[in-house]
Amino acid sequence: MKSHPCAPLRAAVFAGLFGLLGTAAHAFGDDTRGFYIDGGHARHGEKGDTNSVSVGMTVPWSFNERRPGSPFSSYLDFYISNWHARPLDDGPRNFVQIGAIYTLRYRFGDGASPWFAEGGVGATLMDHVYRTPDRSFSTAFQFTEVLGIGRSFGDNGAHEVSLRVQHVSNGGIKKPNPGETFLRLRYTYHF
Repeated sequence: MKSHPCAPLRAAVFAGLFGLLGTAAHAFGDDTRGFYIDGGHARHGEKGDTNSVSVGMTVPWSFNERRPGSPFSSYLDFYISNWHARPLDDGPRNFVQIGAIYTLRYRFGDGASPWFAEGGVGATLMDHVYRTPDRSFSTAFQFTEVLGIGRSFGDNGAHEVSLRVQHVSNGGIKKPNPGETFLRLRYTYHF
């Protein structure tokens, strides 16, 4: 039986991907503080998208003591963001946001995998009410939810990269409440 000429390449790619999903026991930075930077994009189409950049700090925190070997961990996420949007008339173009999110993380492979998934809820406050040609918030205070998936790498998992979806809205406190949803790419360094 003759093999396809790309078979060795496919096997190498498969082995590489399988290696990324390995579950060898490893110490990760889930119980250490971290600094991060991330960029986000909210698509609006012809009326102009909104982009954001954030810097923040993660601090391990849990409602109860984490069991050794548990795949679950949690942290508080404190950040400051700048949203850059198309202005409404002569209104502001940049919006500054501060926020805090309580995040629960699940590490695959019973806690031994470099891959993780996480979700969290929190609150934010903007320096002024966000208004663009197609979005008008009614409050500067907002709730936020986030879902993400990522991978740790480096010594003791000191580095991580994650892809996150973050939604921001006032939860119906006041109308209008169109909300805003960002796709975010984050790099975190744990120390």
